[in-house]
Amino acid sequence: MPYTAAHWGSYRIDRDTGTLLPVEGDPQPSRIGKGWASASRDRDSRIMKPAIRKGWLEGDGGAGRSGDRYVEVSWDEALGHCASELTRVRETHGNGAIFGGSYGWSSAGRFHHAQSQMRRFLNLAGGFVGARETYSHAAAEVLFPHILGLSNRAFQDEVTAMPSVSGACEIMLAFGGISPRTAQVASSGTSRHEVAPWLENLANGKTRLISVSPRRGDLERAEWWAIRPGTDTALILALCQEIIAAGRANEDFLKRCTSGYDTFRDYLAGKTDGTAKSAEWAADICDIPADTIRKTALELTEKRSLISMTWSMQRGDHGEQPIWAGLALAAIIGQIGLPGGGYAFGYGCTTPVGRPTRLIPWPSLPQGVNPVSDFIPVARIADMLLNPGSDYAYNGETRTYPDIRLIWWTGGNPFHHHQDLYRLEKAWQRPETVIVNEHSWTATARRADIVLPATTPLERDDIMMNRRDPALIYMSALDAPIGEALDDHDIFARLAERMGFGEAFTKGKSSAEWLEHLWERAGKVAEAHGFALPDFETFKAEGRFDIPDEEEARIALSAFAADPEGSPLATESGRITLFNEKIAAMGLADCPGHPTWMPPVEWLGAAEDGMLQLVSGQPDTRLHSQNDRGSESLSDKVQGREAAYLHPETAKANGLTEGDIIRLSNQRGACLAGLRFDDGLRPDCVFLPTGAWYDPQIVDGVLLEVHGNPNALTIDKGCSGLSQGNIAHTCLVRVEKWDRPLPALSIDRPPIA
Repeated sequence: MPYTAAHWGSYRIDRDTGTLLPVEGDPQPSRIGKGWASASRDRDSRIMKPAIRKGWLEGDGGAGRSGDRYVEVSWDEALGHCASELTRVRETHGNGAIFGGSYGWSSAGRFHHAQSQMRRFLNLAGGFVGARETYSHAAAEVLFPHILGLSNRAFQDEVTAMPSVSGACEIMLAFGGISPRTAQVASSGTSRHEVAPWLENLANGKTRLISVSPRRGDLERAEWWAIRPGTDTALILALCQEIIAAGRANEDFLKRCTSGYDTFRDYLAGKTDGTAKSAEWAADICDIPADTIRKTALELTEKRSLISMTWSMQRGDHGEQPIWAGLALAAIIGQIGLPGGGYAFGYGCTTPVGRPTRLIPWPSLPQGVNPVSDFIPVARIADMLLNPGSDYAYNGETRTYPDIRLIWWTGGNPFHHHQDLYRLEKAWQRPETVIVNEHSWTATARRADIVLPATTPLERDDIMMNRRDPALIYMSALDAPIGEALDDHDIFARLAERMGFGEAFTKGKSSAEWLEHLWERAGKVAEAHGFALPDFETFKAEGRFDIPDEEEARIALSAFAADPEGSPLATESGRITLFNEKIAAMGLADCPGHPTWMPPVEWLGAAEDGMLQLVSGQPDTRLHSQNDRGSESLSDKVQGREAAYLHPETAKANGLTEGDIIRLSNQRGACLAGLRFDDGLRPDCVFLPTGAWYDPQIVDGVLLEVHGNPNALTIDKGCSGLSQGNIAHTCLVRVEKWDRPLPALSIDRPPIA
């Protein structure tokens, strides 16, 4: 039977109707998949032929890299320009002037993984400047090795299995909630969605669920603490202080398994700054009653308790602090390493976190070695382009931004996930050439100089092999490629041949032969794990292989907690660091040596009258900006705009009715959105999902994003000098009714001259 797979699920292919059907056994198929095929087939957004920006051909130096028109050319001409530009920059400025950008979410396939294909090509071409960490959890990626001695990936691999939580947890304090909406996806594909049934089981069982979030919908059927956004650290510190003040701290665990507790305890008591972090102190900051904080603090020590943090917690100013404070709270309670207790990071953020499945390291396309060692933190791309040669702090180092002359972007859309897109627009004009491989006219493709049309995952064969999923899926093509689209591998193979390293890139293999080669390597991995895979042709015909004896339940940090001397952590002390000497020695004002409350650069506690906190979470109709031109996302718009949500009383006070078009604005920019009501939202907040295709236009002489992209408003600043992660959730806006003619969208048609 033919199957295919995506980040949002696996599907059976109905050849008779040309449709996709969710696989059997998926308890809650993703809504996102309903719009996948229609987005892939949308000829109004697909790139049909190679195209070159008119201004670039005329030598504008990048000044017109916004709103320009494109000229369609042959593949031979387009690849000729690519090869000559790459050669020119290498010879004139060196490979350190080339930036290779790709975010890796373009396909769940193991071979047609755009990031791997691009990096393999650029490494063979002499290297490139790349990016480290992710927009999803950069603060955690840098912080966790210091305080846990584990990478973020390694810690999430051992997050306590969901069944172990269900059977033992009595209180789950979930900062940011746990949402099936965000759990629709997995970075390498998924064959099932089990988070919603698990949450239903928890809600029906003995677990007291507490959702600490400005939105009730982030964890349905839970007790809702409608916290003031950006103040979670203060709340957590107060919970810590109330436990210590009541004599309930687990001194044995703290002595055996942590370092720096005395310093942190003095801070909590106010000995270092004169302010005790009491329930009353936090109540004024967080808008949570002091009695609620105090009573819950004590109850956390009386029952099996789990402190759960979403990735969103650290996507704010000082983003390291809440996740570090949450770990400290779990350590003070002293239940780390126990079933249903301790600390978790990422439940519901993607579907595999907490999945009780064997971890199997399936093979992938070799990328080779990058001869260029330079890199930037992923969210600092605009800073890099605007400030070449400038110094910046990162993880204890003083680094220097490179001078980038050429950007090559494949399988990604920075004009979706970056902050302050107007600022990025200015930065994007700095390089001499921008080349993009893309299947659709995204905002990034519309700002490239050379655009190379790529296939979608529905137009090629591939294999889904996710190390945290219990099934392997042969991804059969549903449709033929649209227009002149080529697979990324074929694009780079043709370029490599032009540049003299074609054989090194392809190893003499076609795409089909590469798939068979990867399957052969997978067979050796399976054998090492005690089972056998079918031969390639059988797998291809059957379309799916389920891993035998798949279950393997893990409990986070259990080995360490049981024997910290025999299983030490790779931290400076071998233990969980509540005060970290290395971080303290960095002297960072925005990231001290222990969890600390610092007001965000923008927050409701210091807001002008009428300002609201912008909450920009993931949508449930698409993945990031993918499939925004698909039927499911389009059907959810309001007058063609992304829907923004307000509390009904807030709307009433501002003279707004449901269905209105509203303008959200601040000093950085403005955007339009359609209004819907949500009585499960704090009245001083507005929720606008990310991912509406960026569509800035000059309206009445002023720049206005007309489609509903919240990153026209967000702040482009690193969360601290430690990680330089993004602070998308630190943002204040004003909201008003749009009572002028509604501008027509421009993103619903190709920019061809």
